[in-house]
Amino acid sequence: MEGVFPNELAEKVFQISGQNVYACYQCGKCSGSCPFTSNMDLLPNVVIHKIQLGDESVLLAKTPWICAACFTCSVRCPRDVDISKIMEALRLITLRRGIDRINLRKLKNVEELPTIALVAASRKLTG
Repeated sequence: MEGVFPNELAEKVFQISGQNVYACYQCGKCSGSCPFTSNMDLLPNVVIHKIQLGDESVLLAKTPWICAACFTCSVRCPRDVDISKIMEALRLITLRRGIDRINLRKLKNVEELPTIALVAASRKLTG
């Protein structure tokens, strides 16, 4: 389906997630049902809208990293858009561009942190 989408970001999100962001008509149910919106800088429906517009500033947002992939948004979506998959796609696009979410070298008191947390952070938050 290459070349079907009007912008490169929407196409890349589709290639990774299999989700068509243009199916979203901005009803806001995803944002209304998300238990983590108080910690997000962009609501989930705003993230989708920015992808629809090709606004790559969405890759710098905290929202995709805060998403817990609880699937509440996806279950409530009347258009069956799996927002959790889109958030994961945004994380992957960011990491593939070499933008790490965490700098492990700047962590303090590493010896006090659980090893499993360090391993998980290095795998999920760094490219």
